[in-house]
Amino acid sequence: MKSTRYQPDLNILRTFPPGSVAGAVSLMEGGSDMTMAPSVSYSITARLEVSSHGRAVSEITRAVEQAGGVVTALDVNSGNRGALRVDVTCAATDTAHAESLVAAMTAIPGVTVHKVSDRTFLLHLGGKIEMRSKVPLRNRDDLSMAYTPGVARVSLALAAKPEDARRLTIKRNSVAVVTDGSAVLGLGNIGPYAALPVMEGKAALFKRFANIDAWPICLDTQDTDQIVATVAAIAPGFGGINLEDISAPRCFEVERRLRAMLDIPVFHDDQHGTAIVVLAALTNALRVVGKELPDVKIVMAGAGAAGTAVLKLLLNAGARNVISCDINGAVYQGRDGMNESLTWIAEHTNDACYSGNLVGAVVDADVFIGVSAPNVLHGQDVKTMNPGAIVFALANPDPEVDPDEAREYAAVVATGRSDYPNQINNVLAFPGVFRGLLDAQSTTITDAMLVAAARALADVVPAEELGPDYIIPSVFHPDVASGVAAAVREAVIAEGASELAVGRRSHPKPCRMMITWTTWVRIQRLAGCSWRPRCSGIRTSGAPWSSSLSTRMSRAHSASCLTGRRRSALTRSSSSGRKSLPSLPWYSAAARWRRTAPSRSR
Repeated sequence: MKSTRYQPDLNILRTFPPGSVAGAVSLMEGGSDMTMAPSVSYSITARLEVSSHGRAVSEITRAVEQAGGVVTALDVNSGNRGALRVDVTCAATDTAHAESLVAAMTAIPGVTVHKVSDRTFLLHLGGKIEMRSKVPLRNRDDLSMAYTPGVARVSLALAAKPEDARRLTIKRNSVAVVTDGSAVLGLGNIGPYAALPVMEGKAALFKRFANIDAWPICLDTQDTDQIVATVAAIAPGFGGINLEDISAPRCFEVERRLRAMLDIPVFHDDQHGTAIVVLAALTNALRVVGKELPDVKIVMAGAGAAGTAVLKLLLNAGARNVISCDINGAVYQGRDGMNESLTWIAEHTNDACYSGNLVGAVVDADVFIGVSAPNVLHGQDVKTMNPGAIVFALANPDPEVDPDEAREYAAVVATGRSDYPNQINNVLAFPGVFRGLLDAQSTTITDAMLVAAARALADVVPAEELGPDYIIPSVFHPDVASGVAAAVREAVIAEGASELAVGRRSHPKPCRMMITWTTWVRIQRLAGCSWRPRCSGIRTSGAPWSSSLSTRMSRAHSASCLTGRRRSALTRSSSSGRKSLPSLPWYSAAARWRRTAPSRSR
């Protein structure tokens, strides 16, 4: 009997000889031994050939379920010589479990396993993103405008006025997703090639949730100076920089230096994305238990990139009583061996200079926020917290405390996992944040903007729906990205950090000839005329109407001419069947506006 060994590599359709199903790849599990439910992340599709009899399909599903898997799809077709061809899609808990599912199906009498596909690897074949043109390239005219020689005119205009790059290029909607591969997910320092699929996924999320064109930039260096120099060199092509999966403490310096150098926002998502979602979730959790942020005692586990960013945003939002702990216990002034980041934490938290460990710190605490390591607390430790306790155990995949144990004593529990309520997920933050920054043409990003994003995210959950198991909305909630973007946009404008409000030179007044020409051509096309009027007086270089201002004006005026009489006007025709421009009732409106259009002498 022919069988297939499940192997999660790029040879996902490779057929193996009969044999053992041992030797599973454990990298993707990260060595975790925590029991997890079957997940689509470990989903496989097996193509089987089975003998045609009444119980053939039910035997397959029963074998998968008895082995602990979940059948998510089943497709039955006729096979050779009366046999059935069955494609079974099932979810497993990890790669070893997937192999055991294949073995269980192989052991059924009369079943032949032809091939097994890892659906996650199939999804990644050839990458997950692509570039597409926004403009048609149907003929020579299109090519001449999109590329040479027409594009040279736009290049000359930008050479004379570089600030127009946001209006005339992809810069206005582009973000660079930059990593050095030093802290990828929970896998550690695995390098730029292994980081690329993660950055592709991040770019896909930007497009899906905020319609932003993001580009993965994986750097083959972990030298701080080289990272800063490289990102600064490519910055002209982007409207924002998203730093991703760069290990601490280098990430702090990289972000700080780039923010000082560049006139576009620089955002380290591992820090600020997590901080925004934590603050939003905590805002709603405090509403559930009836407490206020300035009045609660907060204990944090983890003083790395994410922990420091969460702490700073909490303090900015009004938190007053915070104790931060790392692997050596509480951070306090006078502790030996502290770096610059820990020194800052000690100066701004733990006023009582508590010097004990994490277990002692959570006694009489109202809130615990963990961004550290698994199993640093137990349920009995949560019991020592104040009534109405809030626990955010965000280590992934194994939280700082078992969520089920924490629920016995805490009023609200949140994790970073998707199989529990209240998932703290960065996808809730970064698409909307960058959408707002790009729309406002922001030159920087500040804590006030991050707090505004967090409050907007919290407000997505209506008061009547708020509860212990629903303090944060789903990433697919339609109001998440738009609500966050609007709040960030308003914060940018309020702080005067928008290019729209500071330092912009006034645009030259539009060329009367170009406005007239554009209106005339649009009217002719709407009237159905096949001929195109000629105008030899339009200049071909240095024309101020190359800016989009005149285009917007011509579109607006042309649209204003198309009133409710447009439908009947377009149906008129002369005796020759050709629509006559002067006979259109709305042409006179365009002509009147054209006569009063601003001239270049004004």
